Amino acid sequence: MKAATASIIAGAVLLLAGVLLLLDSLRVLDSGVLVWPFIFGAAGGAFLAVFSRSRANWWAAIPGFVLLGLAAVIIATELWPGSAGDWPGTLFFLFIAAGFAAVYFREHDNWWALIPCGVMLTLALVVALPPGLDGTPVASVLFLGLAATFATLAAIPERMKWPLIPAAVLAVLGLSFAIQSTVAFGAMDYITAFVPLVAGLCLLYYAFHSRRQAAHGQGRAGTDPMKQGLGDAHGGH
Repeated sequence: MKAATASIIAGAVLLLAGVLLLLDSLRVLDSGVLVWPFIFGAAGGAFLAVFSRSRANWWAAIPGFVLLGLAAVIIATELWPGSAGDWPGTLFFLFIAAGFAAVYFREHDNWWALIPCGVMLTLALVVALPPGLDGTPVASVLFLGLAATFATLAAIPERMKWPLIPAAVLAVLGLSFAIQSTVAFGAMDYITAFVPLVAGLCLLYYAFHSRRQAAHGQGRAGTDPMKQGLGDAHGGH
């Protein structure tokens, strides 16, 4: 974005904000409801404009959608102050998730963005649950949502295998909490303690096994040229 264009946009935003504040001071318009959503929305739009210009500007999607989410939440709470309930929080988490999703879809090498995206979507779902639900049902939704997040990492084109371990662990925990919320089953207390232990052992085994394979591959690569040299020497004789 050129400096002149940026100056024009910034000047227009400040001018409009000043007009709204002046009208509010003169009691002509209750602009207090509109000023901050306008400022946040304009700032978010500016970040998204930076994001759209180049793949290298993937980072701009995160503050852009966060600021747009703030604008949307303020407008929602002002327009529906009594009936909004907790859904403005859900709306805000959805905007944050959209920011991280945009980071991934703009550049697939940023696969890590799917983790905070899934976490934000899970929190949006948790906040949207009926107020009467608490305890184990909420924990079940939380863990199952996180399990789906890591399972998604295993399904993307990179085909990573390690996310399947936390996905399985979180899924078992989520299902155990779901069963606990419907049936009084004392053994579930032991399962919820046993599963993280098994998961930790699996992750340690995976890490040491991968390191051992890498070291073994390097050792073979170092010995192959020597074997080839010995073979050439025998061939010469």
